[in-house]
Amino acid sequence: MNIEKTKAQMKKGVLEMVILSIISKEEAYASDIIRKLKDAKLLVVEGTLYPLLTRLKNEGLLDYRWEESKSGPPRKYYNISEIGLKTVEQLTGGWEELVKSINTILNKNNK
Repeated sequence: MNIEKTKAQMKKGVLEMVILSIISKEEAYASDIIRKLKDAKLLVVEGTLYPLLTRLKNEGLLDYRWEESKSGPPRKYYNISEIGLKTVEQLTGGWEELVKSINTILNKNNK
Protein backbone atom coordinates (compact mmCIF):
# COMPACT_ATOMS: atom_id res chain seq x y z
CA MET A 1 0.00 0.00 0.00
CA ASN A 2 1.24 3.48 -0.85
CA ILE A 3 0.68 5.31 2.45
CA GLU A 4 1.53 8.77 1.09
CA LYS A 5 -0.99 8.36 -1.74
CA THR A 6 -3.69 7.27 0.71
CA LYS A 7 -2.95 10.21 3.01
CA ALA A 8 -3.13 12.60 0.03
CA GLN A 9 -6.53 11.17 -0.93
CA MET A 10 -7.82 11.70 2.62
CA LYS A 11 -6.71 15.35 2.48
CA LYS A 12 -8.36 15.86 -0.91
CA GLY A 13 -11.59 14.51 0.51
CA VAL A 14 -11.84 17.30 3.07
CA LEU A 15 -10.31 20.14 1.07
CA GLU A 16 -13.63 21.68 -0.02
CA MET A 17 -14.89 21.76 3.56
CA VAL A 18 -11.66 23.28 4.85
CA ILE A 19 -11.55 25.98 2.15
CA LEU A 20 -15.18 26.91 2.74
CA SER A 21 -14.48 27.05 6.46
CA ILE A 22 -11.51 29.40 5.96
CA ILE A 23 -13.53 31.73 3.75
CA SER A 24 -16.55 31.59 6.08
CA LYS A 25 -14.48 33.33 8.77
CA GLU A 26 -13.29 36.20 6.53
CA GLU A 27 -12.95 36.96 2.85
CA ALA A 28 -9.67 35.68 1.51
CA TYR A 29 -7.23 36.06 -1.35
CA ALA A 30 -5.94 32.77 -2.81
CA SER A 31 -2.46 33.22 -1.31
CA ASP A 32 -4.08 33.78 2.12
CA ILE A 33 -5.91 30.47 1.74
CA ILE A 34 -2.72 28.65 0.72
CA ARG A 35 -0.85 30.13 3.70
CA LYS A 36 -3.55 29.00 6.13
CA LEU A 37 -3.56 25.52 4.62
CA LYS A 38 0.23 25.33 4.88
CA ASP A 39 0.10 26.54 8.48
CA ALA A 40 -2.27 23.64 9.19
CA LYS A 41 0.08 21.20 7.38
CA LEU A 42 -2.42 20.76 4.52
CA LEU A 43 -0.04 21.57 1.70
CA VAL A 44 -1.89 22.62 -1.44
CA VAL A 45 -0.46 24.10 -4.62
CA GLU A 46 -2.08 26.88 -6.63
CA GLY A 47 -2.79 24.42 -9.44
CA THR A 48 -5.10 22.55 -7.08
CA LEU A 49 -6.62 25.57 -5.36
CA TYR A 50 -7.70 27.73 -8.31
CA PRO A 51 -9.83 25.09 -10.08
CA LEU A 52 -11.46 24.23 -6.76
CA LEU A 53 -12.26 27.88 -6.03
CA THR A 54 -13.73 28.24 -9.53
CA ARG A 55 -15.88 25.14 -9.06
CA LEU A 56 -17.12 26.32 -5.64
CA LYS A 57 -17.96 29.71 -7.17
CA ASN A 58 -19.79 28.10 -10.09
CA GLU A 59 -21.81 26.01 -7.63
CA GLY A 60 -22.93 29.22 -5.90
CA LEU A 61 -21.00 28.53 -2.69
CA LEU A 62 -18.57 31.43 -3.12
CA ASP A 63 -18.61 34.95 -4.50
CA TYR A 64 -15.67 37.19 -5.20
CA ARG A 65 -14.72 40.80 -5.70
CA TRP A 66 -11.76 42.42 -7.40
CA GLU A 67 -9.48 44.81 -5.55
CA GLU A 68 -6.69 46.87 -7.04
CA SER A 69 -3.24 45.92 -5.83
CA LYS A 70 -0.42 48.33 -5.07
CA SER A 71 2.16 45.83 -6.23
CA GLY A 72 0.72 44.14 -9.31
CA PRO A 73 -2.50 43.10 -11.01
CA PRO A 74 -5.89 43.30 -9.28
CA ARG A 75 -6.59 40.63 -6.67
CA LYS A 76 -9.64 38.41 -6.45
CA TYR A 77 -11.01 38.18 -2.90
CA TYR A 78 -13.38 35.32 -2.16
CA ASN A 79 -16.27 35.42 0.27
CA ILE A 80 -18.83 32.78 1.16
CA SER A 81 -22.44 32.91 0.00
CA GLU A 82 -25.48 32.02 2.10
CA ILE A 83 -25.61 28.63 0.36
CA GLY A 84 -21.92 28.22 1.09
CA LEU A 85 -22.49 28.91 4.80
CA LYS A 86 -25.21 26.27 4.96
CA THR A 87 -23.01 23.85 3.04
CA VAL A 88 -20.01 24.29 5.35
CA GLU A 89 -22.28 23.75 8.37
CA GLN A 90 -23.59 20.51 6.87
CA LEU A 91 -20.11 19.34 5.88
CA THR A 92 -18.75 20.14 9.33
CA GLY A 93 -21.54 18.16 10.96
CA GLY A 94 -20.86 15.24 8.65
CA TRP A 95 -17.14 15.47 9.39
CA GLU A 96 -17.75 15.40 13.15
CA GLU A 97 -19.95 12.31 12.78
CA LEU A 98 -17.32 10.62 10.61
CA VAL A 99 -14.50 11.38 13.05
CA LYS A 100 -16.59 10.05 15.93
CA SER A 101 -17.34 6.84 14.02
CA ILE A 102 -13.72 6.33 13.00
CA ASN A 103 -12.48 7.01 16.54
CA THR A 104 -14.97 4.45 17.84
CA ILE A 105 -13.53 1.83 15.48
CA LEU A 106 -9.91 2.79 16.12
CA ASN A 107 -10.39 2.76 19.89
CA LYS A 108 -12.12 -0.66 19.78
CA ASN A 109 -9.21 -2.05 17.77
CA ASN A 110 -6.75 -0.82 20.41
CA LYS A 111 -8.39 -2.85 23.20
